Amino acid sequence: MPLIKSVKGKSPEIPEDCYIAENATIVGEVSMGNQCSVWFNAVIRGDVHYIKMGNKVNVQDGAIIHATYQKSPTLIGNNVSIGHNAIVHGCTIQDNVLIGMGSIIMDDCVVESNSIIAAGAVVTEHTIVESGSIYAGIPAKKIKDISQELITDEIDRIANNYVKYSGWFKD
Repeated sequence: MPLIKSVKGKSPEIPEDCYIAENATIVGEVSMGNQCSVWFNAVIRGDVHYIKMGNKVNVQDGAIIHATYQKSPTLIGNNVSIGHNAIVHGCTIQDNVLIGMGSIIMDDCVVESNSIIAAGAVVTEHTIVESGSIYAGIPAKKIKDISQELITDEIDRIANNYVKYSGWFKD
């Protein structure tokens, strides 16, 4: 059974069509859209500020989503994949974004729509990742523009696959 817990009178809001793995943790002021999935050992901690997630967001194994006390909430749009062991902290992730495995998105960053953050990238505070781009490295920098093929073959495919995978665990 996942750990879903209220903090300071604020409880997670999780639609019934979402999948939450048995050892995932979701606490505090967290609101999720439809068809989201939170996988094994993932942590979503809305204890110090709110976290708002859109529809079709998948938070893969070991990922952490948090915010900064009284300063920076975390906002995640629709159709977003947060890769294994990624950290998303006090930032805004717009629609149709792929956050690569092991990457870190720090406070007050904005990752605009139709973008990819490469595996292992560190997006430092206050960075604006422009729409339609791929950022990689430490610190993360733009390495190229994204193609429509990558949007369809990677961003959309992964988000749709995680909706499918979550169905396997609901039965």
